[in-house]
Amino acid sequence: MHLSELRGRRVAVWGTGREGVAAVNAIAEVGPAELVTVMDRETFSATPWTGRLAEVAPLHTGPAAREILLGVDVVVRSPGIGETHPWVRELRQRGVQITGGTALWMADHASATIGVTGSKGKSTTTTLIGHLLAAVDRPNVVGGNIGTPVLELPPAELYVLELSMYQCADLTDSPRVAALTSLVPEHLDWAGSEEAYYRHKLNIVEHGPSQVVFNAHDERLATELSARPGLSLLPAGTPDTFYVANRPDGSRWVHLGDRPLFPRALLPLVGRHNESNLCVALGALQAIGVDCVAECERLARAVATVPVLEHRLTPLS
Repeated sequence: MHLSELRGRRVAVWGTGREGVAAVNAIAEVGPAELVTVMDRETFSATPWTGRLAEVAPLHTGPAAREILLGVDVVVRSPGIGETHPWVRELRQRGVQITGGTALWMADHASATIGVTGSKGKSTTTTLIGHLLAAVDRPNVVGGNIGTPVLELPPAELYVLELSMYQCADLTDSPRVAALTSLVPEHLDWAGSEEAYYRHKLNIVEHGPSQVVFNAHDERLATELSARPGLSLLPAGTPDTFYVANRPDGSRWVHLGDRPLFPRALLPLVGRHNESNLCVALGALQAIGVDCVAECERLARAVATVPVLEHRLTPLS
């Protein structure tokens, strides 16, 4: 569903956090017949609903919120509103359409987007991709689950988005390139089961991506993707693609096939898992046409200066 398709329809935004605010502001611009906001319970991330927000999309809480949801055409849910919520189940039973802000945005921007997801490693890999692209003169905007909600992103030629399972679940358009880092059972309270979690997470590849880059060392991820026919897969971490291996002198280098690109020691991120994240990031660059061999010197300099995110593995002295 495109954002413009909400024109003239009755719409409820469920949630008053950053995603909810972004959705209200974006939807109000297209001219819905009715726009309201609902909140089933108070959360730490709730935004005070006053001023323009209250005027544009009046807030309904408690039992009245459920009745409002049942009376609209489309519900735009915030990421924390899970499939196991009894109101979500009732809405689905009654045929009320449920979507999310990321899905609305992706419908108009999929062809210009690299979408990164994974149970672990997605923030680091998103940061790597955005940083490396900028280093080879491919301007891009980074956002999504890291930084700015997608409905608040500025116009750009290329987007690099971190996407949580919550955001992937409602997609009806896949990004041009889907980059996947890992797959382990998480957020089962939201999804309802391990199988459902995998289904929602991998919904990112179900709607025609041009290329799917994935960490080939993750057996569960590889198995799940191989069971989905028709995907153009790039298994990062294999000797035919990007991988890290020892040279004859014992030093570890990043390779593309049989071509050494740069020393692994340039990457300031510790751990073998970050080698896999780097290989996925390089695979994403290749998938949108970056010649990583020709650009290996600039990529090496960029790898050495990649930002280290807070609360990640850090050597202790």
